[in-house]
Amino acid sequence: MPDPASPESPSAITLDALQIQALIPHRPPFLLVERVIELEPGKRIVGLKNVSLEKDAYLRGHFPGNPVMPGVLIVEALAQIGAVLVLHDPAHTGKLPLFARIDNCRFRQQVRPGDTLRLEVEVTSFPVGKAHGRAFVGDKLACEADLTFALGPAQSA
Repeated sequence: MPDPASPESPSAITLDALQIQALIPHRPPFLLVERVIELEPGKRIVGLKNVSLEKDAYLRGHFPGNPVMPGVLIVEALAQIGAVLVLHDPAHTGKLPLFARIDNCRFRQQVRPGDTLRLEVEVTSFPVGKAHGRAFVGDKLACEADLTFALGPAQSA
């Protein structure tokens, strides 16, 4: 069994925002994943999103005086980190990740400016493209959902 602290360990794979943007088509202000802190190719991924009133303009309108990250954007962040996991595989280079289905989605806690959202996605079925995603603030579960992905041909600019 590999040592998790070893540089050769799959969980030691990390990605910054530029590396993430090289894999998925999302761009600010709609890029909802800032870095990957763990990646086990084909199996699981963990990423982070710092929720900020300055960077995330939608928070000013959802809701004025009581900003909360919309639940659908938490699910989108899970989908984006899942897309990073899928597109990290060289066999999927150039493909377009598509959200096919969301099941069993539950919101457990509000996510607010100043929170760091930890996004975890684990593949449950492949090649069908099913995964279970969970979003945490600290050790508290904020959202979880079963996600189904499809891969389409890349769109030309």
